[in-house]
Amino acid sequence: MAFFLETLTGGLMAGMLYSLVALGFVLIYKASGVFNFAQGAMVLFAALAMARFAEWIPAWTGITHPVAANVLAFIAAGGVMFAVAWLIERLVLRHLVNQEGATLLMATLGITYFLEGLGQSIFGSDVYKIDIGMPKDPIFALESMFEGGILINKEDVIAAAIAAALVAALSVFFQKTATGRALRAVADDHQAAQSIGIPLNRIWVIVWCVAGVVALVAGMIWGSKLGVQFSLATVALRALPVVILGGLTSVPGAIIGGLIIGVGEKLSEVYLGPFVGGGIEIWFAYVLALVFLLFRPQGLFGEKIIDRV
Repeated sequence: MAFFLETLTGGLMAGMLYSLVALGFVLIYKASGVFNFAQGAMVLFAALAMARFAEWIPAWTGITHPVAANVLAFIAAGGVMFAVAWLIERLVLRHLVNQEGATLLMATLGITYFLEGLGQSIFGSDVYKIDIGMPKDPIFALESMFEGGILINKEDVIAAAIAAALVAALSVFFQKTATGRALRAVADDHQAAQSIGIPLNRIWVIVWCVAGVVALVAGMIWGSKLGVQFSLATVALRALPVVILGGLTSVPGAIIGGLIIGVGEKLSEVYLGPFVGGGIEIWFAYVLALVFLLFRPQGLFGEKIIDRV
């Protein structure tokens, strides 16, 4: 039982981090109706900015306290992501209003390669580390209930708590604020939203800025765990099954989908892997996503599209 709970806990922690990356996909899709393939590049670019500013700020300002340096690096990286979001809207999206979804999709592919190349040019291509003070040592919980207790990674718990807090804040933002309701209106129908006075360009800037902050938090956490390297952009690929499972238009769906994928990967690898030679964790999420595409393509919480002719 203890081993099962340990595996389950690890899956839940990983699932929250998947949800954080998937949230970026959902935010952009809700506002523009396009699947943003640039989200992985945004996570990488934000992580590179955070890592490099954490190195540069002590040299520029003389501030050597790690907490102060990391706070300033986070603010500076956030400013960079805001600038990137504004430029994307100004130079790309503004000229593609009311275009076909395929056109916007190709635009995000172009943004992906541009951000990867720009990140390498500005910040370098070495492997960097982000040290934000999260403890690396594991702890043993519930020792009174189970012999030896349950092994839990402190870093995973803190990362999951940060991800959960951000997801909760964004859920409230979408449901309770005028800007959040405007975002949902824009996602439903660009032209109708414009006709009632919703400024489409400003809404897109806001949502890309929010997605940039989400990418920064995701890049900071994943960079702390794995190191900042260009393979970090592939983390977004692990989030694709999450948005398919939860639904492209649902913030709660991104959470539930991430938890299901995280737990499913861990449990299937541990309990089914020995029977098939292992490796289930690599493809489990994609097979589950394929099943949903066949039988429930809108996902668990996505809106079902009904076309009347």
